[in-house]
Amino acid sequence: MSEIRIGAHVDQTDPIAEARARKAPLVQFFLGDPQGYKGPEVRYAGGEDALRADAEEAGVDLYVHAPYIVNVATTNNRIRIPSRKLLQQHVDAAARIGAKGLIVHGGHVNKADDPETGFDNWRKAIEAVELKLPLLIENTAGGDNAMTRYLERIGRVWDAISTTEQADRVGFCLDTCHAHAGGNDLTTVVDDVRAITGRIDLVHANDSRDAFDSGADRHANFGAGRIEPDLLAQVVRDAGAPVVCETPGGPDEHLADFTWLRDRL
Repeated sequence: MSEIRIGAHVDQTDPIAEARARKAPLVQFFLGDPQGYKGPEVRYAGGEDALRADAEEAGVDLYVHAPYIVNVATTNNRIRIPSRKLLQQHVDAAARIGAKGLIVHGGHVNKADDPETGFDNWRKAIEAVELKLPLLIENTAGGDNAMTRYLERIGRVWDAISTTEQADRVGFCLDTCHAHAGGNDLTTVVDDVRAITGRIDLVHANDSRDAFDSGADRHANFGAGRIEPDLLAQVVRDAGAPVVCETPGGPDEHLADFTWLRDRL
């Protein structure tokens, strides 16, 4: 399992330096404000072309996380339409810097809405957005109206997406904290997800500050949370995908988390 590539979510100003500080072969970061509709912004000193070239030269794989506010499932036009536009902008920008994938949360519908509308809105989004790189939909931790908290809901999203021409460009990002807090059995979650999606492209490896099925999205460093250590490592091992640690801290804390995880793999 030593071949599993492990990196971290880092500040977007200089992802290459952040990767070097962690001796990491991959990093994930935002492009711009994760809570704003302004659009992607490359803060790397040399701009998009330099970031792409420098990452290739350094042998560092780049992953971009879409803004948290993106919600293409909602029935609220004032959120769904700007979200779809923002998603396309981030797809374009992530492709220009040579990113391996763009991660996006599954979103949710309002309490009074029929979840079926949310599934169909995902279909419409995949039909409307030109996917220039893999779009990795991530499971989320909370909310009874969430599209990707529960396995059954993930299955319905995949059913809707499967009818689109770009279905093969849509992948899955499995977050261990979200799965635990969302009430999914970690002993079987890898097989459960693969049975639905056919793939796991990336793992967000995080411990959880909160109890199983709490619905709370609060990450913890490995061994400092509520997920049984060997079980967390088992998920990473079984998934066999590149790993991004979204755990608290900087290079020192992340290096400690990398060591903790590798020792158990």
